[in-house]
Formats: sequence, structure tokens, C-alpha cells
Amino acid sequence: MTKRALITGITGQDGSYLAEFLLTQGYEVIGMVRRSSTVNFERIEHIQAQVTLATADLLDEVSLINLLREYQPHEVYNLAAQSFVQTSFSQPVFTGEVTALGVTRILDAIRIVNPEMRFYQASSSEMFGKVVEVPQTEQTPFYPRSPYGVAKVYGHWITVNYRESYNMFACSGILFNHESPRRGLEFVTRKISHAVARIKLGLDQELRLGNLEARRDWGFAPDYVRAMWLMLQQNEPDDYVVATGETRSVREFVEFAFSHVGLNYQDYVVQDERYMRPAEVDLLVGDPTKARTELGWQPEVTFEGLVKIMVDADVAMLKERLR
Repeated sequence: MTKRALITGITGQDGSYLAEFLLTQGYEVIGMVRRSSTVNFERIEHIQAQVTLATADLLDEVSLINLLREYQPHEVYNLAAQSFVQTSFSQPVFTGEVTALGVTRILDAIRIVNPEMRFYQASSSEMFGKVVEVPQTEQTPFYPRSPYGVAKVYGHWITVNYRESYNMFACSGILFNHESPRRGLEFVTRKISHAVARIKLGLDQELRLGNLEARRDWGFAPDYVRAMWLMLQQNEPDDYVVATGETRSVREFVEFAFSHVGLNYQDYVVQDERYMRPAEVDLLVGDPTKARTELGWQPEVTFEGLVKIMVDADVAMLKERLR
């Protein structure tokens, strides 16, 4: 029997890597896309012929019910969201509609169509926000510091609620920061790797950043999508922290990225108030013990390896464009 998986947010970083991974596992992959004028298929261009794209929207439960009825997936991965923290401060209601209530709509659609479908919810380390303990585990209380974090907490708890109320196989992966060359330019890691490449190639002179002391637990996105899949292969549904267990500052990321191309970051980096968040999250670092022991998961790419991959990819992309 060929397994079928539905991925919401397939055109995003995680969605594209997950689709790739599931194809290697022999899955039939259906990607949900919104009917909008600006859908960007760049990240899945190379696999577009191998996946089925279908339109539906997390703001419209009827469209989700119809989608599930038509394709009857065995597994549903909900990766779609308004996923940028900074934007959530300027669009808090929209963030709540998509990132919070969107989860309820898709869970309810599964309950109506076929509660046997296995469901994965993309939870986030941003739920821990102003952390009450370090490192953070599955038991750490949430204290979100942005409308995005608050919306993710709702999505997390409604997943638990449907699992317990309707006996559904619904899991949440509490993923810490995971990056790649497919990260959007609005995310600080990609902003850094892209700027480093531009400066190295003589296209730019400076990089403006906000808080250089913010610390994050950074991993490589393809490692993390493997963890999502592993959660849905278990006998019982549960929630898992997915992280490296190491914390690095934005400054360290910058320093390593510049030194990788033989430059000193202090010659190019300018701190800019405009990029400071209204409420900052200071120290996120996850304890992935449960994912390691129960799922047999561990990251394969180191922090240094991640930075090199991202910088090299941006240098190569820009060189290609300059040809």
C-alpha cells in the first residue's frame, strides 16, 4: 500500500524538505496551496512533477473537508502558518486566524472526514518565550512573547485537546530554530548568509541587524523534518521537543559566517534599533532527550556545518545570477 501524505505549507522551507523526504520514503505527496496571485513555487520547483498540488485554505474549513475527502491522506502535516515573528506584531489578528484557528479548522476537518488520519502540528520554541527554565523540555511552561508565540500555544493545546477528546493520533513537534538555504530572507540567519555572500562578491558594504546577543538553538531543517515523520510512525501520539541542545548567539552566527569567507564581521555589521523586537526572547535552548530516546532521532549537521551550507549556497546563487 502506498502511503499518502498531505502537507500544508508545502511551498515553505519545511514543507519543501518534508515533501522531498517523503518522496524518498515512497509516499504519494499532496501539497496544499492557497489560491492566491503570488504563490511562490521556487522551493519545490525541482519536485513539482512528483507531487500533487491542491487548493484549500486554513481560513476556510469547508475547503479543508473537501480536500481531505478527495485525497484521503494517511498522514497530515500542518506546516502552514503566518510564520514570521516580527510580522505577527503588525498583523496580530491575521496571525491568530491562520496560526491558531487554522489548526482547529484542519483538526475538525479530519475529525469529520476520517479521525483515523494521523496529524502533525508544527509547534514552536517561540511558545516558551520568556523562558522559566533552561533548557526547555516537553514539560516546561509556556510564556510566549509575541502574537506568533501566543497563536502557536493555542495551536499546540488544541492539538492536545483533539487527541484527548476524540482519541485522534495527533502530535506536536516543538521545533527549535531550524535553518537552511531555503529560509526566507526575512529570517535573521538567511539575512546574514545572504548579506555575507553579497559583501564577499562586492555587491554590498554593510549588514544591519538588531539584537546580536539573542541566543538560539539552531539546527538544519532537513534533520528536523525527519523528526516530524518519525513522530507519526510511533504506536502512540505524543509531543516532542526537537532541538540540538546547543545555544549560540546571533553574534556567533555572524562571526562564523563572515570568517567562512575570510572577512571580519566587525568591519560590516551595524546594529539598528529598527530590527529590535518589542519583546525579546532571550535564551531558547531545547532538551531533545525524549526525541532521541523515543524516536531514535538526532541531528546530523552541526552549527558550523549549517552556517557553511547557507553561506556557500548564497554565494553560489549570487554568482549564478551575476553570470
